[in-house]
Amino acid sequence: MAAENPMESLQEEATCPLCLEYFTEPVSLECGHNFCQACISQCWEGSATEGAASCLQCRETVQQRNLRPNRQLANILELVKQLSLQAAKGAGGDGVCGEHQEALKLFCEEDQTPICMVCDRSRAHRAHTVVPIEEAAQEYKERIQAHLKTLREEREKLLGLKATGERKCREYLKQTQTERLKIVSEFQQLQQFLEEQERLLLAQLEKLHKEIVRIQNESVSKLSEQISHLSELISEMEGKCQKPASEFLQDVRTTLSRCEKGKFQQPEEISPGLEKRVSGFSQKTIVLMEILGKFKDTLPSELERKRGELFGAHRQVNVILDPDTAHPHLILSEDWKSVRRGHTRQRLPNNPKRFDTVFCVLGCAGFTSGRHCWEVEVGDGQCWAVGVARESVGRKGRISPSPEVGIWAVGQWGGQFQVLTSPAIPLPLSWAPSRIRVCLDCDWGQVTFIDAGDEAPIFTFQLGSVPGERIQ
Repeated sequence: MAAENPMESLQEEATCPLCLEYFTEPVSLECGHNFCQACISQCWEGSATEGAASCLQCRETVQQRNLRPNRQLANILELVKQLSLQAAKGAGGDGVCGEHQEALKLFCEEDQTPICMVCDRSRAHRAHTVVPIEEAAQEYKERIQAHLKTLREEREKLLGLKATGERKCREYLKQTQTERLKIVSEFQQLQQFLEEQERLLLAQLEKLHKEIVRIQNESVSKLSEQISHLSELISEMEGKCQKPASEFLQDVRTTLSRCEKGKFQQPEEISPGLEKRVSGFSQKTIVLMEILGKFKDTLPSELERKRGELFGAHRQVNVILDPDTAHPHLILSEDWKSVRRGHTRQRLPNNPKRFDTVFCVLGCAGFTSGRHCWEVEVGDGQCWAVGVARESVGRKGRISPSPEVGIWAVGQWGGQFQVLTSPAIPLPLSWAPSRIRVCLDCDWGQVTFIDAGDEAPIFTFQLGSVPGERIQ
């Protein structure tokens, strides 16, 4: 009966009946059957009859020494491999087994890989479940299509979030541009008003200055004249007193009349109106300084309030410490909300999250967006630090807390309040904060430290962008 597929029949003729793979160094027996030299030699090992054995196909007794290499079969084998390769390329392109150069027509379920007909009959896949490759492809296409539906839905969600975020950012940018124009306009008007008031007040003050100088000059001139007149009279009276009595008493009545006090003009006093005008200007200056001082003190808080209205206030969060990150010397409270340093090192598992050298502990919560704040009571401790850190901050070995390694913090060391940078920046504070508010703004990329007692700002770090990584 003729074979349905001559190519498959040819491949079967080129296959060793023992290993079920293409012949390797084929040899012929006296009975005419062919085997791989290694296969038949391995099967004949330990044969009972010295030099004699039986064919594994027809059971005819043959001499082991009469094995003859079948070079013609070896040549035919090469032709079979080339024909199989060409047939595979003509059928589907590059679906060829790399080991046997056969078309990949089957799929092994256990190994999840396409195989050829020879692979299916080999020991490696003989016990495996195999299906036609087209059937497997259809099954996996259906499974992947189901995943594709979910992935497309997720993509649509992300695209929607992206569009919403971009729209909000455009609205925020439009609002900030409007606010900028308002601020510029208001400050220009304020500047113009202040300049006009400055010119008016300086002009009035200059007029008052000239009037005071005029009065001063007139008063000095009159007083100088009277002083000169009095000096002449004094000299004349002193000369009369030196004369003899008869001469001195001559016309004494006229002399006394000239010496009477009522005959001299008193200097003009500064008018009360002028003094009132000078006091009025002093009062104006005091009021002006108070107004400008309040304006300068109020403006930053008003701008911060306006910024809060535009972008939302910080959300108060309840920080729970993560015991898996705590250094073995740190002892956490039962509610995991406070921490202190112990005298001895605890025996704790050295997991990847735990700090093993630096006395640090992180909070459980992490943030990638939004504005958040929390307060930390530091008491009167002499050595402490509070702040935020990237989730990827190094936990093992010696590290120096600074923005370069992903830590933004302030702290106290040996009585010196510092910003933990490299090198540290001392803060010349006149107070020792006992409760610190940490304000994290992921959207603006900054963290601000505030003395929670009197609301005085301490320091602000610029984190830069927060590209998806959690800040703890």
